[in-house]
Amino acid sequence: MPKSSDNLNWEAIELFAMDVDGVLTDGSLYVSSDGSEAKRFSIVDGLGLVMLREAGVKVAWISGRGSEATNRRAEELKIDYVIQGRKDKASALADLLKEMNLGPEQAVYMGDDTIDTEAIELAAIGVAVPEAQPEPLQAANYVTSRPGGNGAVREVCNHILAARSQ
Repeated sequence: MPKSSDNLNWEAIELFAMDVDGVLTDGSLYVSSDGSEAKRFSIVDGLGLVMLREAGVKVAWISGRGSEATNRRAEELKIDYVIQGRKDKASALADLLKEMNLGPEQAVYMGDDTIDTEAIELAAIGVAVPEAQPEPLQAANYVTSRPGGNGAVREVCNHILAARSQ
């Protein structure tokens, strides 16, 4: 059951940071016999991120593992910040906030696994997808109704965009 988005300060958000695998994707990884990797990204989520960027909200992807597929999708969407190979997501988020001269009250962080928990707790709005591990689910103050890789990111984008248009 999703935790409510009511009483969350969506209008203060200047940075939407998120994990990649399990949030922007369904967590599946396709590996070919030649070792190349492919990921499935949602077009709906991508358009939401483009609309956020056009509205002046910064977007960051923070992944615990490196992936060329992630790089290619980030380039296509013109993602502001792509950090890969960082398992300490809270530290990466704190570094980004400092670099941008923003406070945690201006950030959303969205994740699905235990290594996302501290970043979820650091951000003013911590978001988890419904199939997340127990720790990030417990830490989140909002749980999306849509699953990772299937519109969950767009759901958060829509909350931020709606708050900015009021």
